[in-house]
Amino acid sequence: MQFKISKELLDQIDNLILHNKERELHDLLSELHYADIAEIMEELDDNQASYIFSILDSEKTADVLMEIDEELRVKILKRMSAKEIAEEIDELDTDDAADIIAELPQSKKEEVISELEDVEHAKDIVDLLRYDEDTAGGLMGKELVKVNENWNVLTCVKEMRLQAENVTRVHSIYVVDDDNRLKGRLSLKDLLTTSTKTPISDVYIKKVDYVRVNTSNTEVARIMQKYDLEAIPVVDEMGRLVGRITIDDIVDVIKEEADKDYQLAAGISQDVEADDSILDLTRARLPWLVLALFGGFISVHTLGLFEPAMKEHGQLFFFTPLIAAMAGNVGVQSSAIIVQGLANNSISGSLWNRLLKEISLSLLNGIILATILFLGSHFLLGYATQIGEIIAVALISVIVIASLIGTFIPLLLDKMGIDPALATGPFITTSNDICGILIYFSIARLILGF
Repeated sequence: MQFKISKELLDQIDNLILHNKERELHDLLSELHYADIAEIMEELDDNQASYIFSILDSEKTADVLMEIDEELRVKILKRMSAKEIAEEIDELDTDDAADIIAELPQSKKEEVISELEDVEHAKDIVDLLRYDEDTAGGLMGKELVKVNENWNVLTCVKEMRLQAENVTRVHSIYVVDDDNRLKGRLSLKDLLTTSTKTPISDVYIKKVDYVRVNTSNTEVARIMQKYDLEAIPVVDEMGRLVGRITIDDIVDVIKEEADKDYQLAAGISQDVEADDSILDLTRARLPWLVLALFGGFISVHTLGLFEPAMKEHGQLFFFTPLIAAMAGNVGVQSSAIIVQGLANNSISGSLWNRLLKEISLSLLNGIILATILFLGSHFLLGYATQIGEIIAVALISVIVIASLIGTFIPLLLDKMGIDPALATGPFITTSNDICGILIYFSIARLILGF
């Protein structure tokens, strides 16, 4: 059953902390998974969270430290000495350890690294810190199992036993040459069913998917998703095996990218959360709201250009919100499909074919919607046939133009190296609103001759 935090549990924990009942609190938390403990800590204030962290068993604190929110983790780390942090780091895999050390001030980083007892562990962490966090090098861990292509099966088994002691989970066995260059991978089944004297070079699989240290994290995620991989090896510029990336790290990347795209689509320009300060939330939201405001000014100015027409044909004004809304909605639909295709790397064919397909689709949708609107305006609302013709033609035109804008803008942004998710938010809605109003009244002017 999935763990859920109840008010009763939080009240109980609060009471135990208040009365300093350390043993009872320890017993209560000891049965919980470290992820559940992290969730509880995030519901408490900083002092209470730090108190819980201080009474946890050492085998759980390192895992809890990785699970809690980054902001809370920073606050807890500030209260710990370099030696105490180093003790936690020694319990973590190198990739997680590097992530935590990267969050520390420069002066404290050096102190913590100098306090690490395992010299090899410290060297691996320092090596990982030099990679950008958004690359394969920044994602990878050093823990892996590898064998030499010149060994036989018996030697491999002996070496693997020694290496596996430092690896939490063995996903793959990698094969390297004398210069540590990646040559392939070894099937555990083949290893178990082959004579102990057989050379590894006779049984290992030479085809192996891999990424380079400077491969972007999103590209790593795409490759692992495409080939359904639980882990993928990482090589340097010379093809030498330097680490591996596991699926749990990629899940985090996918979640972060999805969150970022969702926020961009909603018109939020910075990475924020609901619990962030009002100032941070304002900085994230305000830029696009200002853009929408200026877009509104342009829409008002556009309507002002056709003020004489609205005085003479006032019925046109009532359909303005409908036209603007349809333009925005169609644009968002088109851009959302393109952005999704770009994210999944599933868009194929030329740009012209893509635009032609979008024109055909928008024409079909436009004709159906325009027919419904024409019949509704004439028979249900009683407007003149000429007015119905204007709004029908305008609606078809607006839908086609909005579809093209919604298709072209994300592709253009992607070519320019800008996140195309930007095109599914207020940017596309505002621009299509303005275009929709301008097209609507321009068609009305042509038909009515004002």
